[in-house]
Amino acid sequence: MMYKEIDDFLKSIRLKNTGSKHTEAAYFRDLKQFYDYCLNENVQDFKSVDLPFIHSYIHYLNTQTKQGLKSTSLARKLSSLRSFYDFLVMQELLEYNPFHDLSPIKKKHHLPDFLLFDEMMMLLDSFDLSDSEAYRNRVMFELMYACGLRVSECVNLKISEIDFHDLSLRFIGKGSKERMIPFYPSMNELLINYVKHIRPTFKNSFKHDIVFVNSKGDRMTSRGFQYLLDKSALEAGLKRTVHPHMLRHSFATHLLDNGADLRVVQELLGHANLSTTQIYTHVTLDRLKDSYLKAFERAKK
Repeated sequence: MMYKEIDDFLKSIRLKNTGSKHTEAAYFRDLKQFYDYCLNENVQDFKSVDLPFIHSYIHYLNTQTKQGLKSTSLARKLSSLRSFYDFLVMQELLEYNPFHDLSPIKKKHHLPDFLLFDEMMMLLDSFDLSDSEAYRNRVMFELMYACGLRVSECVNLKISEIDFHDLSLRFIGKGSKERMIPFYPSMNELLINYVKHIRPTFKNSFKHDIVFVNSKGDRMTSRGFQYLLDKSALEAGLKRTVHPHMLRHSFATHLLDNGADLRVVQELLGHANLSTTQIYTHVTLDRLKDSYLKAFERAKK
């Protein structure tokens, strides 16, 4: 019976068409974990769940890892359960949602990690452009940085989505929203040379129009991108781990450092809400404070 209620809830999400398959899968994992815990604790129906039981479940979740569950992960799991119980109340299977009695989980906002401009240039200048794979890597990493792309957007980009005349990309990004992003002339020169002369040297590249290909000429994967970035950062002499999203973070941070309007950055990043973009202002403010303190030693006293 309990499993049927979960299945009905997931079907309702599917019918509403409000979430992606990834969202539905996340709901399923969260609800299945809670369902298994209920059975293990001999709770046979969702009506028996009260606030003390929820607290015991939170304790259980926090014991599953050495460091405890991240606040963001815990908040997401509880949000899934809150939505599920709202559904049960709406279906008149329950009278009240006990998850509404739970105090909100305080999320820790981690500032985005990014590369300093000098570090970014150190990475981009490290490639031997006489080598086809190195040339591809340079163009791939620089385009992600120059346009603030997500790694999925970068590896799925098609040649038909590049406007070499207007120096811009136009594609469907996250949330099925169209994005148009400009890029600078030197980026255009690199792209044109890559598409015309470098990309055709990869064996199977003529079979599709995905811009970035692996050594076999097949489409580049996100995992392949990560591997190449790790390897390239190490070879460039960067003394820290560089992950793909750092290139996007660097794009946003460098724009704001140079006076770009926050709403312009929001549009370029493809953020639905300005609040998502505002986290980058904390980075910029921290750097401004640091620069101020270095310039005025008396301010530290």
